[in-house]
Amino acid sequence: MTKNKTSATPTLILTAAHVLTCDDQMTHYTPGAIVIADDVVVTAGAKDHILADYPDVEQMDLGQKVLMPGIVNAHTHVPMTLLRGLADDLRLDVWLMGYIMPVEREFVSPEMCYLGTKLACAELFRSGVTTFADMYYFEHEIAKATAEAGMRALCTESILKFPAPDAPSYDESLAYTREYIQEWKDHPLIVPGIAPHAPYTTTPEILKASRDIAVEYDVPFQIHLAETQREVADVQATYGDRVIQYMHKQGVFEAKTLAAHCVHVDDSEIALLAEHNVGVLHNPTSNLKLAAGVAPIQKMLNAGVNVGVATDGPASNNDLDMFEEMRLASLLAKGINYDPVALPAKETIRMATINGAKAIHMDHITGSLEAGKRADLIAVDLSPVHNAPSFRRDPNGIYSQLVYASKSTDVTDVMVNGKWTMQNKTLTTLDEAALLDEAAAFAGKVDSFLIERESSVRRKLVAIGGVEYQESFEVQAKAKIEDTAALIAKLDNKEQITILKQKHYRQYDTYFYFDAPETDFLRLREDEIIGEDGSTEDFRYRLTLIGPSDEQMHDGSLLISRSRYIAPSTHTLRFYREYFRPTSEHTVTKDRLRWRIVYHGVEFAVNIDNLTEPTLGHFLEIKSRTWSQRDARDKAKVMRDLLTLLGIEKDAVIARHYIDLSQDAT
Repeated sequence: MTKNKTSATPTLILTAAHVLTCDDQMTHYTPGAIVIADDVVVTAGAKDHILADYPDVEQMDLGQKVLMPGIVNAHTHVPMTLLRGLADDLRLDVWLMGYIMPVEREFVSPEMCYLGTKLACAELFRSGVTTFADMYYFEHEIAKATAEAGMRALCTESILKFPAPDAPSYDESLAYTREYIQEWKDHPLIVPGIAPHAPYTTTPEILKASRDIAVEYDVPFQIHLAETQREVADVQATYGDRVIQYMHKQGVFEAKTLAAHCVHVDDSEIALLAEHNVGVLHNPTSNLKLAAGVAPIQKMLNAGVNVGVATDGPASNNDLDMFEEMRLASLLAKGINYDPVALPAKETIRMATINGAKAIHMDHITGSLEAGKRADLIAVDLSPVHNAPSFRRDPNGIYSQLVYASKSTDVTDVMVNGKWTMQNKTLTTLDEAALLDEAAAFAGKVDSFLIERESSVRRKLVAIGGVEYQESFEVQAKAKIEDTAALIAKLDNKEQITILKQKHYRQYDTYFYFDAPETDFLRLREDEIIGEDGSTEDFRYRLTLIGPSDEQMHDGSLLISRSRYIAPSTHTLRFYREYFRPTSEHTVTKDRLRWRIVYHGVEFAVNIDNLTEPTLGHFLEIKSRTWSQRDARDKAKVMRDLLTLLGIEKDAVIARHYIDLSQDAT
């Protein structure tokens, strides 16, 4: 029998074929019993001893089942049950920035978070989970729904450097979080906390402000860290440190920190995590599905890091099944270490219970069946055919059975805080059928939104933000030239031409083409700004969506009327290729000398371009844009005079675009 008891008056004794306490010694009683006093564990021990010591307490026999602590799902985003299967088989950046975040901007609301949480709690109970650690928006609603369902949770409010669904700025997110923590601080089921999302979605200022709130209220601080190789590279390029070192320098580890993923960490970073008692939240399925990699869990455990097992959000997993997660965690550790004894089943059960509770800084409340802890427990049926037979020779065999053979469907009973939330596989606190109907209605709305968006390149561009709309008339003239030096000398005609500025670029243009009537092409442009010494001084990236154009010649110049949408380019070429899915693409590279000039009161852009891919030689290009067709015609007349001044005959003007010339050449 466990040595410790509480002074509380016992109200219920549960007996079963196996009782796993998951205490520090991983004590196992067979058969065993647990004594409960309302919402707390009084003691656990051998069945005969418990019944002898407490003869007058109500008994419930669970038969040939395993009675064990409720599982801790150490990291998830529970409202994203409503986004399950929304966009699969994509890279993390395309999945997150191209689909999940745009849908969240459109649909995340207090009502969505409340419904998604209730749906998640139903799934979590059926997976034997009694505690989860969440990170999302509107955590007040998540906490409310979780408490109503009778689930225990760490609910941490997300903080980002850009507008979020529940706050237009991070300042307002911090204020919201402070009020939220104050409201839920002493709740019997909910532990509130704060969650700056990740290094790439926050700033040093946000990290330090979030840490200060966590320390002030003594609540956990949750964050995604070192999930991808790109994240590690970006942090090194920006701050000169690896991710964990960067976090340490920001003072983040002064708070009770829990770090999701930690896939790409080295030995020195693992040592830092252990030194500062940072809980690591291992998400094996999500990391595999998004091709982030496999975290070095065995190294972390060997170094003394508290590691919990987690599903991540159901939009990237796509379920909340912790039995599946435990099995995968153990098998992955063996596979990547080429060691069949790495992460044995007993250690995996520890990670899913007491170590998971330690990782999320809640082990004083839950995670093991010990005196004084909350009565959070589950019963697992060993009788299904996939679990037969059971061997008793090895005392650790019961852990192997649970990790390698049992399934979430074997969980029959769940108790949280001394109250049954599932008995004989029937949920007692949630209306599952009603939740499924509401989820189906929500999915229909998201489907309609995405079907409409996917049909339009413009809407897909708008969805990833920062779009400026322009509908303009442009007058343009282009001519092949041989003597660039002579042309440059003519531009230096100070009596007739005023030069406002001069720049040197190397431009890399990728054109995406689509089978869409609204779109001519989408151009991704990378400008290298070249200094006087020939070195690259800066970079500029932008996207331009060009609609079909109406073109005509006037006075030897090409008049173009078309719509265009301009957006900053903040992702890689690969991202845009996978997000927009063009039917074809084409590349043009050129070295550009550009002058911004005034001639006869009209401002023009004059470019001398050397097309290097494909190799087409040198061209003069003159442009001016306006909002008026009449003004465009007037500018065309002035441009004709400018062309004459520069020695370009009317019949030498080419009424073609570079992309057209390039396609002809290839």
